[in-house]
Amino acid sequence: MGLDVLDLTRLQFAVVTIYHYLFVPLSISLSAATAGLQIAWMRTGDDRYRKLTLLVGKLLIVTFAVGVVTGLVQEFQFGLAWSEFARFYGDVFGPTLAVEGMLAFFLEATFLALWYFGWDRLPRGVHLATIVVVAVGTLLSAFIILAANSFMQHPVAYELDPVTGRAHLTSFRELLLNEVNLAAFPHTIAGAVMVGGALLLAVGAWRAWPRRTAPDDEQRHRDAPAFATLGRLGAWMTLAGGALTALTGDHLGKVITRVQPMKMAAAEALYSTTTGAPFSVFAVGRPGGGEPFLSIEIPRLLSVLATGDPNATVAGIDDLQAQYTAAYGPGSYIPMVPVAFWSFRAMIGVGMLAMLFALVYLWRTRRGRTPAPWLVRCAVLVPLLPAAANTFGWLFTETARQPWIAFGLSKVADGISPGLTSGEVLVSLLAFTAVYGILAVVWLRLVRHLASRPLSGPPDPGGSDRTDPADPTGPAADADLALTY
Repeated sequence: MGLDVLDLTRLQFAVVTIYHYLFVPLSISLSAATAGLQIAWMRTGDDRYRKLTLLVGKLLIVTFAVGVVTGLVQEFQFGLAWSEFARFYGDVFGPTLAVEGMLAFFLEATFLALWYFGWDRLPRGVHLATIVVVAVGTLLSAFIILAANSFMQHPVAYELDPVTGRAHLTSFRELLLNEVNLAAFPHTIAGAVMVGGALLLAVGAWRAWPRRTAPDDEQRHRDAPAFATLGRLGAWMTLAGGALTALTGDHLGKVITRVQPMKMAAAEALYSTTTGAPFSVFAVGRPGGGEPFLSIEIPRLLSVLATGDPNATVAGIDDLQAQYTAAYGPGSYIPMVPVAFWSFRAMIGVGMLAMLFALVYLWRTRRGRTPAPWLVRCAVLVPLLPAAANTFGWLFTETARQPWIAFGLSKVADGISPGLTSGEVLVSLLAFTAVYGILAVVWLRLVRHLASRPLSGPPDPGGSDRTDPADPTGPAADADLALTY
């Protein structure tokens, strides 16, 4: 069966959004890691932190650049394919997109440039403040854009025009303080810490314990302790971020159960309202839907996840469908249950696997011990785990909200641009996919290039010392990054 224009439009938005979100959590966590490393260097005077600060900062710069480019396309989607949604909810979404754009383009980009090019030009305190502003800016940007998404999950702070039917924002403060946003923000930031930590773990392990190192490679041996520190820092970030993701996810699940009970029911494929509902670790259902005929369950766990009470009643899909039909009219209000069920479990399982690897890495590298070669080889791939967990999380969040584009207000089918054809969407989808593929190759090559270079440190901020521009490992060579790539 072919895809119609609605399916293709949803697929295009999914591709654009998922790809963009691969870089967002990295920007958030790498900016915080850069600021933390610079603070550590200024407090301890340890030269390792000085060198690692610039390395992580350069990883942030290339990630931030790709994130901005893909973010522009993300916002263009509202005009290209979702003009009806933009027309009816533009007064609500407009302020959030405008403020987030100003933060990303003006505040974060400006202060990131000041930080990078101001190493030997700004006083120490002022220079540190620039990267702290970047880190805070990424958090503010995330909080504001999540408020827009939270409106789609749980519409608040709006009123409908009785003539045009358009939604008008009544309180920007109430929009930001949406209970879904307050729960989703810490969960998102914790997931971002995992993603950034995994990248630093991979880079640190790859460079601290290379598979082949020439005996006379003095620079590699000098850099090894710093990269060992970076690897363990990344492992701690991955482990701590995973623990916080679990804690904040527990709270978010309870909020979602209150405002979108169908989403939690779909996450468990729970068709019948159940008291003391179990949670299925694994289940197999019939192709036509309905209760799974084979499942491995943990008793009462779903009731705990949904409400905190093991004896609580969790509404089932069938009863919720009847309620929604009575409230909103005829139609199916059941999301794609298999996608919701398995994406929810994949999110949890892959995230736990990343945490387990980080824990093993920390144990095997304790007190300066050398890890086994297999662990180093696996470390290079570990960033894929939290990135996949984030992706599965967003797949669950968005697909389990279907068929609503703004829950209880309008459906996805009502939001696409009128007159849009399948051919137009398919061409733009293929074009975006090709461009994003090129960007992915460029980003990967840049990250590999930066990670494989000998560590070099910039001049002391506020100092008068300047490195010889001819030095191939000094800050002059680092500045060439903006010109060469």
